[in-house]
Amino acid sequence: MQIAVIGRGDCSDEEYAAAETIGRLIAGNRATVCCGGLGGVMEAACRGAKGGGGTTVGILPDTGDGNAYLDVVVRTGMGHARNIILVHSADAVIAVGGGYGTLSEIAVALKMGKPVYGLATWKIEGVMACAGPEEAVSLAVRAGRLSRPSRSPRGPGGSA
Repeated sequence: MQIAVIGRGDCSDEEYAAAETIGRLIAGNRATVCCGGLGGVMEAACRGAKGGGGTTVGILPDTGDGNAYLDVVVRTGMGHARNIILVHSADAVIAVGGGYGTLSEIAVALKMGKPVYGLATWKIEGVMACAGPEEAVSLAVRAGRLSRPSRSPRGPGGSA
């Protein structure tokens, strides 16, 4: 399961702390953190996930290396258009704070019917406001599990 964590690259200390906790909780649920790969909320979520033994994926807007906590770096060179790739890669989305880039990711997720959970983010129809990181991750993990098709084993007795 892959959960996108979205938010500003220049976030507040409170948003950074919340995103770091979110990343750690996602890792604790054996899910992968996907993000835009840069600083702020994105870095914090990756830092938390790495601290929790998890895996991180950064979908970068440029051809750089991203933050220091990325396991997988996808260098798109697409600027903000990479937001669409990020949201398409996620089973659920958690928004922490955020500016217009975050708003565009939320819009794409809602358009696609993906669940969006928020902490101090845009108050728009379709975004479920959460009281804290624990609630956001719990709901995102539950939604992610429900959205994943069951996979049958391959090989003898399984379908190919």
